[in-house]
Amino acid sequence: MELRKTVRLSMLLALSIVLSLIESYIPIVGSIIPGVKLGLANAVIILVIYFYSFKDALFLSITRVLLLGIIRTGLFNIIFFFSLNGALFSIVTMYIAKRFTKLSIVGVSIIGSLSHSVGQIVIVIIFLNNLNIIFYLPYLLLFSIPTGIIVGLTAKEVLSLYQKLEIKSY
Repeated sequence: MELRKTVRLSMLLALSIVLSLIESYIPIVGSIIPGVKLGLANAVIILVIYFYSFKDALFLSITRVLLLGIIRTGLFNIIFFFSLNGALFSIVTMYIAKRFTKLSIVGVSIIGSLSHSVGQIVIVIIFLNNLNIIFYLPYLLLFSIPTGIIVGLTAKEVLSLYQKLEIKSY
């Protein structure tokens, strides 16, 4: 990997970690419905999918979850696996949506947000060995749509600004 790409991906990783940390201190609806948050760090992941590759986005996301686990929640507990599984479901579905559909970046973000919630519920069902947690999914999905739109619009704006900067630099 060339040095410039490594530096950019490292900065994007740092940005996604900072956004996650800041967001963890801003209660949106999480106090009413646990697990609901905006997910602005996912805007960074979407940009990596669009600018670099699925492999880079996957590496960045897993590394972010690992580092946040070390910094905040601890490794290999239910919260860690909750985050990891949500991230994995989200990246895979966003990549598939980007690659095989004509969805906009906002549409891809909504797909990612919805699948993140599904991934979290799947891991909770496995950990708790209780299928009844599935009844919590509609509430998460309800909030996934507006958060996916906000994250997608954020990513779209950053993508637009980046493309303008790239054009000016030539």
